[in-house]
Amino acid sequence: MAGAIAAAAAPIETPLLPSATYDTVDATVDFRGLPALRSKHGLWRSACFIIGVEVAERIAYYGVTSNLISYLTGPLGQSTAAAAANVNAWSGAASLLPVLGAVIADSFLGRYRTIVISSIIYILALCLLTLFAMLPPTSSLDGKTITNDLLGFSQSTQSFAIFFSLYLMAFGQSGHKPCVQAFGADQFDGQDPQESKAKSSFFNWWYLGTCLGPLLSVSFINYIQDNLGWALGFGIPCIIMVIALAVFLLGSLTYRYAVKSEDQSAFLRIGRVFAAVVRNWNTKQSTIDVREEAQGFYPSHNSHQLRFLNKALVSPTGSHDKSTECSMSEVEEAKAVLRLFPIWATCLVYAIVFSQSSTFFTKQGLTMERSIGPSFSVPPSSLQSFISLTIVLFIPIYDRIFVPTVRTFTGKPAGITTLQRIGIGMFTSILSMVIAAMVEKKRLLTALEHGLIDMPNVTVPMSVWWLVPQYVLFGIADVFTMVGLQEFFYDQVPTELRSVGLSLYLSVFGTGSLLSSLLVSIIDKTTSGGGQDSWFANNLNRAHLDYFYWFLAGLIAWRAEATEDCLTLLKSLEVA
Repeated sequence: MAGAIAAAAAPIETPLLPSATYDTVDATVDFRGLPALRSKHGLWRSACFIIGVEVAERIAYYGVTSNLISYLTGPLGQSTAAAAANVNAWSGAASLLPVLGAVIADSFLGRYRTIVISSIIYILALCLLTLFAMLPPTSSLDGKTITNDLLGFSQSTQSFAIFFSLYLMAFGQSGHKPCVQAFGADQFDGQDPQESKAKSSFFNWWYLGTCLGPLLSVSFINYIQDNLGWALGFGIPCIIMVIALAVFLLGSLTYRYAVKSEDQSAFLRIGRVFAAVVRNWNTKQSTIDVREEAQGFYPSHNSHQLRFLNKALVSPTGSHDKSTECSMSEVEEAKAVLRLFPIWATCLVYAIVFSQSSTFFTKQGLTMERSIGPSFSVPPSSLQSFISLTIVLFIPIYDRIFVPTVRTFTGKPAGITTLQRIGIGMFTSILSMVIAAMVEKKRLLTALEHGLIDMPNVTVPMSVWWLVPQYVLFGIADVFTMVGLQEFFYDQVPTELRSVGLSLYLSVFGTGSLLSSLLVSIIDKTTSGGGQDSWFANNLNRAHLDYFYWFLAGLIAWRAEATEDCLTLLKSLEVA
């Protein structure tokens, strides 16, 4: 500020117009619709509000999901396999629906309005969940269903009400999850060198913030659910979401709002390219080469990836209507979106592994020695806090030590590329599954040695802290893979589709959860035939979760070759 005043007072002064122009951010406005200013809008002053909102939302979300399997197998009386399948199915829907929310945001409402509307739906869902959890648990006696005295709900009706609330919550999250993160990244100008570096750090600190939520949830809310009641345990997340919406609205005056382009919608542009490719499928390559040269795009400068999309550059055979031709920029835009899918498909196995931490890991801990002192017992779901704690501790190390150190060797601004970061995380997840299998094998042997095979309600004399290493490795894997996927899917799509890009990242984990649910169901039916105990038997002392973990480790290793193929295929897209 002092330098600016001195410059203004100098006899020969620099015109004010260039600095005023620099102070505005292209394609963004403030809350009043005026050009956004770097000095007043965006950057960390706005990002801090948005990260705070995400922390609160994650507390609410994990306050429900982290202990949901205990609620389903407890008050709702579901079997372990059925509850795990239901949790995975719900988690999958919660991660897939953001694709719908992102399309609505990018095409119609904009990110800010979508966040506000979806937050209201989210709060309504949590209110309903709290209300239905207040009903006394249903049960059956002599084959007859006993209804609740309060509202006359049968067990099936209460289950329907609970799942209606859960899926309404997933629908509310569909607009909130992709738009909040994209809106936060929008507060940094990727064309400005300094702000571009800050945006890369934003993704690290954003993920740290998202992990503070689970850390608080599993160490506080889960204890309340297990010891003080489910209604209070679900009511607290509802209150927290109300606070989150209030905090988000408080930052409205500081935000940068992206201006929607008046050009044709990116969805229509990309769809037009694919339609033209289908129409021109039989066009000869020589015709396409001539058109490429006419647009000044020579093979020596061209990426040969997905070159079949260049068929959209020409008119249909026999037609002279130039309006049916697509420009090279439109074709490259379509290529950028299509290149996302090999990585999307490759990471599905990681997503299947990721879904185990809130299901079978929790059921394992429930059978083990959890006492601390004479009167306190650790809630098994609270062990998930070690994932969040690892992330919270490791991200500053990664951002402040790992990146600068590696940067001196590679010369890359982020130390390693985004795709290398994803690959390291997937390898770490293999180690997590191997350790999980070995620990589960030890738990089964301990139960056998103490004659507890047919005594599932008796605690196995093996400390629950044996599970900590697999949770810690999960956390390290997340720092690499999760953050890498977020940055990759944000950067590799057109500006107008960045909410959709992040929703595709979320859909990896949604599809992974659904695949995990399907996999559990198939293995459960396959391994329970012939009077044998399923790998997921309700009596975990007769189950074989260790086989399942070895299977997952092998599945990831099998997909490693596909990952290497994707890294080679997408080398030109590597993000610093």
